[in-house]
Amino acid sequence: MSRSTPSPPPSKASLPRLRAAARVACVASTYHGEVVGAMVESARETLVFAGLDEARFELVHVPGAFELPIVAQRLARRDDVDAVLAFGLVLKGETDHDRHIARSVVDALMRIGLETETPVLLGLLTCPTLEHAIQRARRAGEGGLDKGAEVARAAVQVLATLAEVQR
Repeated sequence: MSRSTPSPPPSKASLPRLRAAARVACVASTYHGEVVGAMVESARETLVFAGLDEARFELVHVPGAFELPIVAQRLARRDDVDAVLAFGLVLKGETDHDRHIARSVVDALMRIGLETETPVLLGLLTCPTLEHAIQRARRAGEGGLDKGAEVARAAVQVLATLAEVQR
């Protein structure tokens, strides 16, 4: 059995186009708002590049990462929402509280996507320090990993794949 080499992640230029009426909702934590906001803005720009009408990008804020799932669930259940992006940040603390929060949020978001059959994309950073989080949120052109754009590209690809398998 031969193994194929995984292909590199797609660039903005190779993104599939979103359908004209696509609507993407985004739920974002206001806690560590500067870092989370950078990911949201990069995601929005990537989605617009893929053909999303800016008016069809809906942004909803919640206080922290733990509140992401309840709002993501409500958005995912709406008939007019094609995908939900969830952005937040959980930093390592002196106890293992961060692991409990992160695991709960990740598990809930996965369950919501499966139950609603609406893609729910994970933009939850779990970092040891704020500096690590900033590096992951910063745009690639600024030397960062640009996790916001990465999540948006994944959403576009998942929507394209779902359209293919539905035929």
